[in-house]
Amino acid sequence: MKGLTSESSPPTNHHLRGLLMVFCCTLFGAAAQILMKYGLQTKLPTEPLPILMAVITNLPIMAGFTLYGLNTAILVLALRNAELSLLYPVISLTYVWVAILSLMVFGETMNPYKIAGLTIIVLGVAILGRTDKK
Repeated sequence: MKGLTSESSPPTNHHLRGLLMVFCCTLFGAAAQILMKYGLQTKLPTEPLPILMAVITNLPIMAGFTLYGLNTAILVLALRNAELSLLYPVISLTYVWVAILSLMVFGETMNPYKIAGLTIIVLGVAILGRTDKK
C-alpha cells in the first residue's frame, strides 16, 4: 500500500506547496486565536441574545472567525497533495506562534517549562520534516 514503505522519497512541488500552505495555516490559526482573545477583553452581556449580538459586532472576534475559516479552507486544499502524517505535526506550530504572540500582545509570561515545551514542538516538527536524501 502507498505510504507504508520505510523509504521516504524527496518532496515534490505538490508536497512542498502543501507544507507551505499548512505553515500559513499555523500563522492564520494563531492570529485568529489572538484576535478572538483580544475581542473578548471587553465586558460581555450575560443574556444569550445580547452576547450573540456583542460577538457579531465585535470586529476582532469576527476577524478571528474569518481567519479560522480561511485556515480551514487552506488546510483542506493542502491535505490533497501532501502526507497527512507530516502536515498534522506542522499544525502544532500554532502553539508556538500563539505563545509568542501572547507574550507580545498580552504581556503573558514565559517560564522555563513553556520554553522547553515550545522548543520540543519545534524540534519535533523539524525532525519529522527531514527527508531521506538518497
